[in-house]
Amino acid sequence: MSTSHASPAAETEIKNFIRTVIDADLASGKHPRTITRFPPEPNGYLHVGHAKSICLNFGIKDDYKARGYASECNLRFDDTNPEKEEDEYVQAIQADVRWLGFDWDGGVRYASDYFERLYQYAEELIGKGLAFVCELTPEQMREYRGDFQVPGRNSPFRDRTVEDNLDLFRRMRAGEFADGSRTLRLKIDMGSPNLNLRDPVIYRIRRAHHHRTGDAWCIYPMYDYTHCISDALEGITHSLCTLEFEDHRPLYDWVLDNVTIGCHPQQIEFSRLELLYTVTSKRKLNQLVTEALVNGWDDPRMPTVSGMRRRGYSPAGIRLFAERCGISKTPNVVDLSVLEGAVRETLEAEAPRVMAVLDPIKVTLTNFEPGTTGSRSAPFHPHHPEFGEREVPIAREIYIERDDFAEVPPPGWQRLTPGGEVRLRYSYVIKCDEVVKDADGRVVELKCSLDPATLGQNPVGRKVKGVIHWLSAEHAIEAEVRLYERLFTVERPDAVRGEDGQYLDFKQFINTESLRVVTGYVEACVRDAAPESRYQFERLGYFVTDRRDHAAGGRPVFNRTVGLKDSWSKS
Repeated sequence: MSTSHASPAAETEIKNFIRTVIDADLASGKHPRTITRFPPEPNGYLHVGHAKSICLNFGIKDDYKARGYASECNLRFDDTNPEKEEDEYVQAIQADVRWLGFDWDGGVRYASDYFERLYQYAEELIGKGLAFVCELTPEQMREYRGDFQVPGRNSPFRDRTVEDNLDLFRRMRAGEFADGSRTLRLKIDMGSPNLNLRDPVIYRIRRAHHHRTGDAWCIYPMYDYTHCISDALEGITHSLCTLEFEDHRPLYDWVLDNVTIGCHPQQIEFSRLELLYTVTSKRKLNQLVTEALVNGWDDPRMPTVSGMRRRGYSPAGIRLFAERCGISKTPNVVDLSVLEGAVRETLEAEAPRVMAVLDPIKVTLTNFEPGTTGSRSAPFHPHHPEFGEREVPIAREIYIERDDFAEVPPPGWQRLTPGGEVRLRYSYVIKCDEVVKDADGRVVELKCSLDPATLGQNPVGRKVKGVIHWLSAEHAIEAEVRLYERLFTVERPDAVRGEDGQYLDFKQFINTESLRVVTGYVEACVRDAAPESRYQFERLGYFVTDRRDHAAGGRPVFNRTVGLKDSWSKS
């Protein structure tokens, strides 16, 4: 089934502490509308934590717009670190936002759009005696900064004149000094208990080619300085950040209070998402990719938006997950099963059903009569007749799942056994008359007889409880099926400590069974399915045609998205 890029409608009014602030601001007239922004750094692919932030920022725009406010949300790339940023990431992030069902207002924005204005504001701060050029090395700067117990000390360069600082800063821009030899720092308070206010660096010299500005600049602004001014220049009303930026808010406010800008957005922090059984550090995700421990950023085991998309997660499922996570200031630790449950819930309604067999046993129907033994049609979805129907053909040889046969059945078994009966889904009741094994004792074939009076009818005089899925060997098509499991075997792979108290390498907890590739068989009706077509394989789970390796009309390639039920629940 095709993926929709339509923007999600505001079906229910969402309540959280951020919405309470916004409602109060709109009611008081402080703001006539909301303007939010999503400001990713283009140094990697977006992950599930970013998806939560996307749903928050763009969701506010969509919800308040539905309530009659002229609300907006900007997409702005924080591209102030040229050594790690690439246009590949810029394009991928835009695609991810749109795939999730959102769109931004106006053109794509970049922090680099504001480089000249940021520079002018820096000169303004110098002119007010609030910034100075410092020549301390990084090591000296750390020593002078102090820590939570020891107050910082003023740089010996802090009391330079305005004229000297302006001259040096302009020469920094002109490229007269070596990389790292000088910085521009704000003059705030080296005795502040908040280390972010101890004369933070706002510019550094770095000769690096920028993906947009090329070699036009050899000095680049720091994030804390850039972010608040970019927000203000765009008229952002509510700047929503994760909780680690709470201690940076005084610096955010200090900069805006001391430059001539005419707008002062309100920064509000919320807890970041911690998803168990995965990692969301871009550095660690990059390690997985560069060390070939996964097959790229969009590997279906990755928590990236592109990985979740390739896995078959639906945009609606990810948005539902974000809604269920909620927005708060308390730790947001969520088990992966919550994400899988939200995806499963949305796919239940939107994925057509077909049958597939992934570990086949051949069954020979000994009394099959060509031209007499009949077939039936079956709906693609029991609750959506608009999905249509398909023919489910039968032949002398069929495949059933190996797990649906047991020579010695356990208590309560309701599938096939020697001498036992079971109904084929949408077809006849069959009885197992003979078990054929190879030289090693492995079952290779079952010889069964069908009851010709049971096509669409219950058998007379007996009750058959079990129903199994199956395929006609003559009509089924072969498919590559990739069975994905969780990438890690422990809840917090990057937070496990050894006996010495040091963190262990998260990579040692990679699940070596996280991918198994099998050859299976599926109904012929999926032969022409486009990439990213989602299906429920009856009794097996939800699967999607791979967006990279599957081609309509060729040998299908399916990825398992999620099972029909949570197999990871703690007993």
